[in-house]
Amino acid sequence: MAFHNREKEIKEMQAILDAEPSLITFVYGPINSGKTTMISHLIEELPDEYAPFYVNLRGRFITDYEDFLNVLFEIDEGGGVDNVAEYAKSILNDLGAVSGIPIPINLFEQIFEKKDKSKDMFRYIERFFVEISKKRTPILILDELQVIGDLKINGLLMYKLFNFFIRLTKELHLCHVFAVSSDSLFIEQVYSGAMLEGRCRYLLVDDFDEETTIAFLEGHGFTGDEKVVTWNCCGGKPICLVELVNAKDDRKGKAEEMLKIRKGQIEEIVYSLEARDKEMFDAVMGVLSEFIGNAKVGYRYLSDEIKFLVGKNIIFVDSVNKELRPQSRTNLLAIREMIEDG
Repeated sequence: MAFHNREKEIKEMQAILDAEPSLITFVYGPINSGKTTMISHLIEELPDEYAPFYVNLRGRFITDYEDFLNVLFEIDEGGGVDNVAEYAKSILNDLGAVSGIPIPINLFEQIFEKKDKSKDMFRYIERFFVEISKKRTPILILDELQVIGDLKINGLLMYKLFNFFIRLTKELHLCHVFAVSSDSLFIEQVYSGAMLEGRCRYLLVDDFDEETTIAFLEGHGFTGDEKVVTWNCCGGKPICLVELVNAKDDRKGKAEEMLKIRKGQIEEIVYSLEARDKEMFDAVMGVLSEFIGNAKVGYRYLSDEIKFLVGKNIIFVDSVNKELRPQSRTNLLAIREMIEDG
């Protein structure tokens, strides 16, 4: 979908970029809330004083350092420079937004040959950013960072990455680092971990509020009734709004169909659990029942039943505000109908 009003979030990110790099920024929110779209728009609008490096881990199968290096770096097949500083200088003038950190093929192969690849990988990135920072401010963006959350190679790769990000931001003030994720269990793990205390900030990219949603729908010619039905059934979930924009012949019917399908999916997930684990089923139903009269509820810790529902993308954990809520308004309505029918 085309970029739509994210004025508040963009303003927050611009304020971060205007200041000296000092903290890791975690961009989080429900699934399909438009995080990647917003980041892409921000990159496109950045002035030349910034040098963005965007790494998207979505859909990547990463099992070892070799896989990770292939995603993290953009290999320059024609680059034969052995000196990192010289290479950075040589590409600086033509450097736009790139998918990965540029590296000449010979230096990339040297990293591959080393036993401790992470040490040489971080050393190269630091030296590269030091040179880039003499002319422009580097911005490192890793999208769907949770993909490597459990990868263990001589210790957790994520732990080493975070230590390196802390060095780039809080210690060296060298580079802005944004970690983007829709995995709320991963964000909760990060948030509750003492390692990043005082070293990171959190920026929520949520579904559109009602005012923004209505403005979006008006821009696509929705009638008054269509706007009401859309908000009531789908809320401000961008991906659902796009579906209804494309369903010009019967938007009301499409919205009701989406709700019916989602209700069936959630029923399948929850009631199939009853046959396998009655105790867990009862606990899960207990959590879902709290949404009968509430759109969001508080929590103290992540119990197994909460983790189950989050893992199935039924509810979303907002770690910063210590709240649970359905991943979308469609989920909320589906949960309520399921509980009432049961």
